Formats: sequence, structure tokens, C-alpha cells
Amino acid sequence: MTEQQLDCALDLMRRLPPQEIEKNLSDLIDLVPDLCEDLLSSVDQPLKIARDKQVGKDYLLCDYNRDGDSYRSPWSNSYEPPLEDGAMPSERVRKLEIDANNAFDQYREMYFEGGVSSVYMWDLEHGFAGVILIKKAGDGDSRKIKGCWDSIHVVEVQEKSSGRTAHYKLTSTCMLWLQTNKTKSGTMNLGGSLTRQIEQDAAVSEASPHIANIGRLVEDMENKIRSTLNEIYFGKTRDIVNGLRSVQPLAEAKKTKDLQDELRKTLQDRPAKE
Repeated sequence: MTEQQLDCALDLMRRLPPQEIEKNLSDLIDLVPDLCEDLLSSVDQPLKIARDKQVGKDYLLCDYNRDGDSYRSPWSNSYEPPLEDGAMPSERVRKLEIDANNAFDQYREMYFEGGVSSVYMWDLEHGFAGVILIKKAGDGDSRKIKGCWDSIHVVEVQEKSSGRTAHYKLTSTCMLWLQTNKTKSGTMNLGGSLTRQIEQDAAVSEASPHIANIGRLVEDMENKIRSTLNEIYFGKTRDIVNGLRSVQPLAEAKKTKDLQDELRKTLQDRPAKE
């Protein structure tokens, strides 16, 4: 029964507005307290922003940089509130983490022209793993258009014994919501989330290091998810709106229909050629 309840709860969360995930998740936990731990570990929530006072830069909070009630900054590698024995990556993985943060900081600026990004990495037995976080929230010119993009990319890297190839497993979740409030069209909420996964082997060399391989996977995945979100949510909404409301005046539409009917009748009445 618990597994069925969890499946139903996750199915419901996928259909509820992403901008209200925290409230909906809290309500579900109140209804079924036994699912608390499973829901918190299974449902991706909108990313929150914190400020690293040591370097004066923002970073994103998630379960992957949390230890107890403290969160580690990728810029200064320190916990806030301070934590003496907080989990830390090895020296090698920390160097990869620094390079990845610099690389995805540029990627975020090129693709999103703003926002906040953070990359966190940790050691595995035969490789390492990491999470790439990107958040872009924006208000319209007159605050009548609001929206937010949250993407969470978890990657596992299993290095082969030769060191020349590696196996990459990427799990990506992207959440997008938009809200407009205009006099002519009223208030409209549009949002959704998608999760996709891919596995791939790739060569590792100076010309194609881990960061480059991961970067290509994330870039391709985000483009695919962005295209799918555009097709499913925006495309379907446009079709529905166009079906409910005609951009053509009724008199002109009636005139066009009458002309079509007249042409059809004329063609039907024309005698067939022998």
C-alpha cells in the first residue's frame, strides 16, 4: 500500500504547478506522514539562493551541499553556519569542482544572461559524482510577467582502469513556470517539469577532459528538455487558445466560409469529363 501511495503522490506532484511545489509537498506530507522521507528524497524542489560573504558571490542550496543544517559554498569551500567536520571532496575532486564552477558560470551567462549557477562534487569508489545547478528568475518590464527556470543535473562518472575512457550517467530535471497578469488577457499560469536520463561512454584526454564531456552532455540535455517543454506546454497552450478564440473577425471568417462552400458546390455540380 505504501508503494502505491508513493507512486500516486509522485504522479500528483508531476502534475501540480512547479512554483507551488513546496506548499504541495508539505500538504502531501501532512496527509501521509509515513511518506515524508521518501517524498523529500524523490521530489526536486525549486533551488534557493544564499550569499557567500567571504567572496561576495551567490550560490545555490540543495541536498548535495548540505551537512546537517549547514550548506557548503562552492566558491570558498566553507560551510554556513560554520561546521568543523563537514563533508569535503578530496583534493583532486575539489580541483575538478573549481574548474566546473568556472566553466558553468560562463555557460550560464551565455545561455541565460544572468541567474545563479553552482556545481558540487563528491568522491565515489571508482570515480566521482557531481550536481550542476542553474537558476534564472526574472520579472517582466512592468512586473506583469514573472517566471523562473530551475535545472538540476546529477552526473555519475565511473572511470575505467586505463584512465582513457569513462562512463557518464546524467539525470536531469528542469522546472519552468511563467505567470502573466495583463489587463487584456488577465492572469495566466503556465509551468511544468521534465526529468530525463542518459548514459554514455567518452574518451578522456587533455583535449577532452571530464569537464568538457560533462558540459556537452548537460548542454545537449538542456536543449532537448527546453525544446520539449516549448512543444508540450507552449505549443499545446497556443493550440487551445487559437481554438477558443479566432484572430480573424467573424464577418470575414463567415465570408471566407461562404466562398469555400460556393466553390465546393460549383465543383460538385460541374459535369464529369467523359
